Amino acid sequence: MLSRVLVLALLLGSPVAMAALPHEQYLPPDEQNLRQEAPEQQQVLQVTEYSVVVGSQRESSQQPIPITSPTWLLLKTKALGKGAAATKVVVRFESEGKSIKRPSYDEASKTLSLNYPLAQYSVLLDLLRNGTVYVQFLSYPNGHVWADLHTGAQRAR
Repeated sequence: MLSRVLVLALLLGSPVAMAALPHEQYLPPDEQNLRQEAPEQQQVLQVTEYSVVVGSQRESSQQPIPITSPTWLLLKTKALGKGAAATKVVVRFESEGKSIKRPSYDEASKTLSLNYPLAQYSVLLDLLRNGTVYVQFLSYPNGHVWADLHTGAQRAR
């Protein structure tokens, strides 16, 4: 009976079904064999709320005056599996040409930090506006880290 419920939920594309699905299917091919070992940490979260922040700051009194305008998304989340402890995700956007920082998790604040090029801002905002979004974070014993935001399978319209 449970398998019938899961199949029906999968066909309907419900969030319950997404929680039951392995999110490893959203990982790219492991051509460099970086994910051969089991992850030390795996967090799969569902985004429940988001807010957009666009700032303007003068970082110092240097000349010429460096003024920056950081942009980020603040995501509130709920855990979808054991081991998922993050309660919020900060997605920062970097100017083109800057090196993107690696994803990280801060246990003290339960905050997952992701960094993307500014060109990805509209793509991520579109995902958040149009359906259920999941965050996945994996860290491996060899130092490899993977993080993504993804939707579940959608029916073509």
